[in-house]
Amino acid sequence: MTFTAHINVMPLKELLDPQGKTVLGGLKNLGIQVQDVRIGKHITLQIDAATKEDAHKIAETACQKLLANQVMEFFEITIL
Repeated sequence: MTFTAHINVMPLKELLDPQGKTVLGGLKNLGIQVQDVRIGKHITLQIDAATKEDAHKIAETACQKLLANQVMEFFEITIL
């Protein structure tokens, strides 16, 4: 069975997000008031697996080994 893994990778809240700060400043210059901006990545994987749980394990392994730098980022996985 083929599952779709949606993965969001974001910088840790404790770390400065320079790209987010730049976008925040740009929004303020445009008169758009927001409290904060965090910039991350959205990754979609098509995974062939027997079960949803197996697909989640494959996506988690991909995140731990390649897709996210766990020193600076965290990730969330949704399997559909």
